[in-house]
Amino acid sequence: MTTTANQLFKDLVQKGRLSSTIAEVASLTAIDVAPVIEELSGLRDYHQLRMLESFQESRVSDYHLGVSTGYGYGDSARDTLDQVMAQALFAESALVREQFVSGTHAIAAALYGLLRPGDEVISATGLPYDTLREVIGIDQASGSLQDFGITYRQVDLKPDGSIDLPTLLEQVSPRTKLVMFQRSRGYSLRPSLSVAEIGQACQTLNQRHPHVLTFVDNCYGELVEKLEPTALGAHLIAGSLIKNLGGGLAPTGGYVAGKAELVEKAAGRLTAPGIGAHVGSSPGGRRLYFQGLFMAPQVVYEALAGAIFAARLFERLGFAVTPRYDEHRSDIIQAITIGTAEGVVAFCQGLQQACPVDGFVLPEPNAMPGYADPVIMAGGTFIQGATSELSADAPIREPYAVYFQGGLSQTFVRLGAVIAAQKLYDRALLP
Repeated sequence: MTTTANQLFKDLVQKGRLSSTIAEVASLTAIDVAPVIEELSGLRDYHQLRMLESFQESRVSDYHLGVSTGYGYGDSARDTLDQVMAQALFAESALVREQFVSGTHAIAAALYGLLRPGDEVISATGLPYDTLREVIGIDQASGSLQDFGITYRQVDLKPDGSIDLPTLLEQVSPRTKLVMFQRSRGYSLRPSLSVAEIGQACQTLNQRHPHVLTFVDNCYGELVEKLEPTALGAHLIAGSLIKNLGGGLAPTGGYVAGKAELVEKAAGRLTAPGIGAHVGSSPGGRRLYFQGLFMAPQVVYEALAGAIFAARLFERLGFAVTPRYDEHRSDIIQAITIGTAEGVVAFCQGLQQACPVDGFVLPEPNAMPGYADPVIMAGGTFIQGATSELSADAPIREPYAVYFQGGLSQTFVRLGAVIAAQKLYDRALLP
């Protein structure tokens, strides 16, 4: 890969798309990261074998890949996809639906399904991701959990980014129905949480406060470690199919997985009580959902390999990055602190120019539903908003960091990273 990468950078120099300065840094970066990326191949192979076994044990067949219409009664493909996903995520049950419009929608369905008026929810990881704040009622929105008499409190993470378990245990009251964890860093520079840390917190909560449910926003973390939170005590997890588990192929959708009775409650919120998971057709067919799930271990590997390269490249260029290229990872997100609004815009515009779709577009910060600050998003993806393909986004607020994730191939990620770096170099925005 190192020799191939070096030739890639030389080709970009010859085409006038990369300066010799950035190409030299990129070549040194490729040498640095090669052994770290090699270690990832074992994780990829582990998940690929598990995924194959899940497909085979669920007896996936050609007729599961076709279409269904209307209510979808008797749709064995829907039930089989749920079964494959459940096994892949170490869960009793799963709800995999294209009717989920996003990961936020899947998470909201789980929260509304589990919580009732008078209940309390505690975030164990501080302030949640921007789009969930209106769901909860932290930011005002019609129909929030707060509108239904559900109260919210949060326990901030420790200064080192770890869960403050003693404080969390003290804060639980008889009214506390659910404790939620956000696995990824979101729009913050804190570390993503490992499955082991989440699992320890869930197990301790289950022992000390058995009336409390534990729920994990699992977005961006699937297949990054050997286990999922459901294997270590989390009652329920949820996420998006246009992130890790869609394998770059799923055109939309989300999932909820965990204890069967809790998954059914989320299903009742998605559809209606009494109908639950027993309906939901797929007029476009489920081939891309099955195929994307099967490809997910490889796509996650490519995204992680690309993130490792980007981390080292921008570290060499003088930027603060988290995680560093050789640190443990629990999600696919690479945070890079650019330090200025102008730098954030330049980075995202450079990345956009490396994309196959809308590569001619110059993204600009703008207001977006669910976000408190203007946000800039880069990513010319085949599926709109599919962060698994390659994207970067950032709120325009201090410390002016970009959040870089995804990549259908690590070569594609390297192209995006070096062209983003070149844009910063051209505008004299390097440290």
